[in-house]
Amino acid sequence: MDKPDLRKLRISQQESVRVKVLKAVDDGMRKKDVMSTFGVSDAVIYKWLAVREKRKEDWSKQEKRGRPSQISLTTKQEKQVKKMIIEKCPDDLNLPFTLWSRAAVGELLQVYFGIVVSHWTIGRYLNTWRLVPPDPICKNTQKKSVELKKWLNKDYPVIQKRALKETVEIHWGDEMGMKSHNLAARTLPVKGESAVVSKTMMRYRLNMISSLTNRGKLQFKLFNGEFTDAIFIDFMSRLIRGSPRKVFLIVDGHQIHLNRSVKEWLSGHSNRIELFLLPGCTFYIKPQNYIQ
Repeated sequence: MDKPDLRKLRISQQESVRVKVLKAVDDGMRKKDVMSTFGVSDAVIYKWLAVREKRKEDWSKQEKRGRPSQISLTTKQEKQVKKMIIEKCPDDLNLPFTLWSRAAVGELLQVYFGIVVSHWTIGRYLNTWRLVPPDPICKNTQKKSVELKKWLNKDYPVIQKRALKETVEIHWGDEMGMKSHNLAARTLPVKGESAVVSKTMMRYRLNMISSLTNRGKLQFKLFNGEFTDAIFIDFMSRLIRGSPRKVFLIVDGHQIHLNRSVKEWLSGHSNRIELFLLPGCTFYIKPQNYIQ
């Protein structure tokens, strides 16, 4: 007969087994018999005896399993960090980054608060602060357009080959709006009762411009108000300052991407960044820099 796997039992059942095992040991049962009867190892028995001796009270209670939580910021500190991310860029705070990323937030926590947390915990913080893009609530069921298929099959491979040959980093850029409340919330009420959706009263709106590399590296900048030429140029300048290699930035056909001031800035920084437009865009300065 196979021994039961105690890890698959509920916590209350594990606590019950622990009590029975130690009671049997106290009653004089040989450890060899205890091991065969309850399906525990010799090391586990000694561990439980040590825990009982150390804790005295509530020794039978199961401790929380898994990695301990790294959430260690106070509420006041969280508000300070959130305000810094929204109102400042990393280099404004004397950090060695130009745009916000998980690494930049981690450096901020370490320098200003003396707290070191993992990459994943930083992601949980950002999610808690609602500094993440909202989940989409619409699904596009239309097939890829002919222009997009042509771009993916013909033009994009050319960009990839150039990036590989010239040691260039490919970034996919986009802008989006962010809100603190969830627009996609749904609920099913009890029959005869009104549906209730819990929402926070602390509502705010922000805009974000970000870039994502093919390797999954995300960098972003938060801003209030409308998306303007100055914001886009500032984002690109920070992007190239924070990148040791030349950047290929792929964006959509937003009107700001087509403005004269953007063209002039790109012309003056062609050795550090090139802009590629997705299908449907008709504007370009140089054929090798802008693909329709």
